[in-house]
Amino acid sequence: YGSRFVYSNAESDPLIAKLREELYCQAYESIDWDKTRHLVAPMDNYSPIPTFMKFAQNCLSIYENWTFFRPIKNAMRKAGLEFCLEYMRAEDLQTNYIDIGPVNKALNMVSAFHAANHDINDVAVRSHMMRVPDYLWIAEDGMKMQGYNGSQCWDTSFAIQAVWECGMLDKFPLLSSKVWAYLERCQILSTETSRSSPAFKYESCDNRDKFYRHVSKGGWPFSTSAHGWPISDCTGEGLKGVLALMDSPIVMKAVKKGILKNIEPSRLYDAVNVILTLQNEDGGWATYENNRGFGWYEELNPSEVFGDIMIDYSYVECSMASMTALVEFHEKFPNHRTREIKFAIHRGKEFMKSIQREDGSWYGSWACCFCYGCWFGIEGLIKAGESPSSPAIQKCCEFLLSHQRENGGWGEDFTSCYDKDYAAHGMQSYGDGGSGVVNTAWALMALSAAKCKDVEAIKRGVKYLMKRQLDCGDWPQEGISGVFNRACGITYTAYRNVFPIWALGRCAATYGCVLDRD
Repeated sequence: YGSRFVYSNAESDPLIAKLREELYCQAYESIDWDKTRHLVAPMDNYSPIPTFMKFAQNCLSIYENWTFFRPIKNAMRKAGLEFCLEYMRAEDLQTNYIDIGPVNKALNMVSAFHAANHDINDVAVRSHMMRVPDYLWIAEDGMKMQGYNGSQCWDTSFAIQAVWECGMLDKFPLLSSKVWAYLERCQILSTETSRSSPAFKYESCDNRDKFYRHVSKGGWPFSTSAHGWPISDCTGEGLKGVLALMDSPIVMKAVKKGILKNIEPSRLYDAVNVILTLQNEDGGWATYENNRGFGWYEELNPSEVFGDIMIDYSYVECSMASMTALVEFHEKFPNHRTREIKFAIHRGKEFMKSIQREDGSWYGSWACCFCYGCWFGIEGLIKAGESPSSPAIQKCCEFLLSHQRENGGWGEDFTSCYDKDYAAHGMQSYGDGGSGVVNTAWALMALSAAKCKDVEAIKRGVKYLMKRQLDCGDWPQEGISGVFNRACGITYTAYRNVFPIWALGRCAATYGCVLDRD
């Protein structure tokens, strides 16, 4: 933001003195701060800052501190701060003061406080403060700040697809009805309430161009509608959840009677538009936006702890979710943008084949890791029309089978993501004999989607999941299953139940009573 805050009592405040003593490994007064500019703990230095970026930071330090540059610096800073404030205010309104994540949430809030001349009663400041609890989470060991304001829509979309594939939508009518109502409510800028909010005016072409925002209307978020940021895979999974629920006579009857709100076809068309416009030139899909740059931008990566963050790359997960949503939508609405959808599916399929690794696997960028990527890879290709007997599918099946553990399960931990290589010891620390229920479920879903002929391997995996189920019906919480930008773990507590249910249902439907034979 570029405005310095100075605490006048910093040198006399005993709390500050204690904090300095606790935080630093040497006397605070002895630290030469210029020499620490590029100092990073080795364990945190996942993506070392490139030489050019270090040079640029040194130049910026000179620009910042030399009095010779002060007149031009002050003029440029004033214009820069005005632009920053306008940009931040736009995102605040687009996201109902939640913002895209907790880091810029905190920065936007402090900046709004500064811009309001420290007026705690300013509307923007108070609106920010009211949204802080969205990120707070009380864990067993105290208060935590989440990396997002939740994964509600993402988890719900997966859960209802699991119920649908198990053929149990109408066996749990209250669950299905509630999910329909939630997904209807959650579609971004698509309800009467959201269209009457300040966020809606930013959907105009002029505002989207000005603030570098992709089209939002019709998308689904990772968390809640109020968050306001649509994502390609979340839109795909949300759309698939709605399409699945359209197969429920009970839900459709409730919609017809007016008990549940209708999701008109036009709203599904909006979702398809979001997906189609998010497809990149390489045929794949990224997350929040199209690929807007080049790989060499990584030379400007200022973050030591995250890799590959300077542009939004195409991922196997986002590509599968988007592509399969188009496939399922086309099955129900074959006359809507037919040629565009078929061409997008074809391009997505070719992209996914192009990023398959030599060993047959796909690297999972958003979870741990290869089992996850392989599920997305196989499922995407199969639904796009690839034959289960194709070399790409068979090679991935062979990869998965080669990593099945003695107890019948599969397991990986965070090291798979960090090292980009399958974890040698599986889920050693927080699993069961190196296996984990979530990794096992992903592997079984991939293999059964490919109609793997190694029935014994499938049976062993199914038995492992059944053995690990607790008496209450739950599955145990094991190691962290999610990841962000290679080096940051994400806990998805719903995964331990959603994916085993889904995998067991798919295996039962695919292999039937063969699984019961000894």
